[in-house]
Amino acid sequence: MTLQQLLSLPELEDKLINEAKTYGFVTAMAAAPNVLPPEEWLPFLWGGEEVAPFSDGEQLETYIEHIITLWNQYRPALLENNWQWPEGCTLDEEDIVTAQTRDFCEGLLQGWQLARDDWETIMPDGTEDSALLGGVILSLSMLYDPETSIATLAEQGIQGLEQFEEIFNAMPTMLCGLTMRGVTLAAQE
Repeated sequence: MTLQQLLSLPELEDKLINEAKTYGFVTAMAAAPNVLPPEEWLPFLWGGEEVAPFSDGEQLETYIEHIITLWNQYRPALLENNWQWPEGCTLDEEDIVTAQTRDFCEGLLQGWQLARDDWETIMPDGTEDSALLGGVILSLSMLYDPETSIATLAEQGIQGLEQFEEIFNAMPTMLCGLTMRGVTLAAQE
């Protein structure tokens, strides 16, 4: 059973974050400077409840296997500068980015909140590293909410549509670079 099939089961409807948000959240966990044990962050995928919403242990096991497999793919890809946007995450002529891209960014930003203390400890305010982190977070926020970003840019006299293509295309390199830098700094602590 694929992750999407599992998420589509009627008994799990609205009890787990969707597939694209899951990919984003797991990417944030894989990018974290310190490896966080899955038991610390898995419950956030079902809203932080103590009890998982699965009707049987087999469903839970299958779900966890999918999540760990994703993490095991994303962590080395991020550290080897090979990570790419998940399938379905693309730009969109009409809406700037697809719903999957927005959801992915939302999941990544939610996951970043969980690892935020680790990031801010190794990349304190006022450092070049902090600027790198801020740039990645700002870029993800812009892709998550392009309408607000375009309105804000327009207020400053900037026509920003082409900016989104540049940000979208640069995101894999930005995330990989941030991950590699974070892991290097964490190892030095």
